[in-house]
Amino acid sequence: MDTILNGGLPSSRCVLVCGGPGSGKTILCMQFLWYGAKQLKAPGLYVSLDEDVRQLREEMRGFGWKIEELEKAGKLAIVDASPIRRLASDVKFPEYLGKRTFSMASLLEVIRGKANEIKAKRVVVDPVIALMLQYSSSSERRMAILDLVEFLSNLDVTSLITTEVRSLALEREIRVEEFLTHGVIVLHNFVDNKEISRGLQIEKMRGIGHDNQIHPYKITKSGIEVFAEEQSFVGFNRISVSQLGH
Repeated sequence: MDTILNGGLPSSRCVLVCGGPGSGKTILCMQFLWYGAKQLKAPGLYVSLDEDVRQLREEMRGFGWKIEELEKAGKLAIVDASPIRRLASDVKFPEYLGKRTFSMASLLEVIRGKANEIKAKRVVVDPVIALMLQYSSSSERRMAILDLVEFLSNLDVTSLITTEVRSLALEREIRVEEFLTHGVIVLHNFVDNKEISRGLQIEKMRGIGHDNQIHPYKITKSGIEVFAEEQSFVGFNRISVSQLGH
């Protein structure tokens, strides 16, 4: 990915990672935090809005990532901030705040507190769809995402947020998150002769020149590996020219 991004993700920006179930969104995000903490001494914060964090730690062991060691060293923090399962009990707000506003305000306070505690340089919020389900109108969802993006940018961290895409690329609905974030990474799954091919595309990345072609990637025993020198021709057969970038 560093190759197709001409060096890497721009700092202090919020980037959306979108893809279907099993495409590797969580793996990519945890890999981003793991190597940042291990190689760059950049503490990371992972905020789960859906998956049980105990199960997450167990799944990441399969890639050789001993999350608990980094947590004990204060280099990585994992927070269960699901607005569905619970709200932070130690965050106090005026009674006039409704349930939806309370959930967003609580989430931002949890992120701020933990990020400041470990001096985080990288933050992941996975997945925002769990938060968006609380809002009935598109205008509310837009404002919620905008609040989250601006909040993360003001924290002076490089952040990834994820969302689900369940349709094929050609039929994919462009979500509001894609317009409001600074960058968009799409993880495509293509079915060709009953075999699944995976392709990663930098659909948008403000402020830097980047390759927006679709490149094959694999989920290996050490994480996600992107083949920057190859192009996914299966992907080109199924995506119109207008969808290859913004």
